[in-house]
Amino acid sequence: MKKSQLITSILIVLVLGIYSGNAQSKLTNDKSINSLIEKKREFNKRNKIGYRIQLYNGLERTAKSIRGRFRVEYPNISTKLSYESPEWKIQVGNYKTRLDADRALNKIREKFSGAIVVRL
Repeated sequence: MKKSQLITSILIVLVLGIYSGNAQSKLTNDKSINSLIEKKREFNKRNKIGYRIQLYNGLERTAKSIRGRFRVEYPNISTKLSYESPEWKIQVGNYKTRLDADRALNKIREKFSGAIVVRL
């Protein structure tokens, strides 16, 4: 009696496991989902949603010095020097996702330890 119950239980677990695995593997190719994703991308382009890496905020002379050092180390990454009272900010890069910005941040932190990711 116990063997048959054990075998039945194992079979039920296996069948349910296979069924739930198959249910998760089916991909939806729904046009409404693709449409929403495209609308979100357009919204992000219009509203400049993205991320930058901020290297420094503080004194103007220090900000310009850091910007110059950064341009030498990473000539292919854009830089932006801005003033928001009472401090100067040096921000670099234009990243669409936080993940892209974090990947770049890992490389930049090797030479600029105080760098952080900020949202535009």
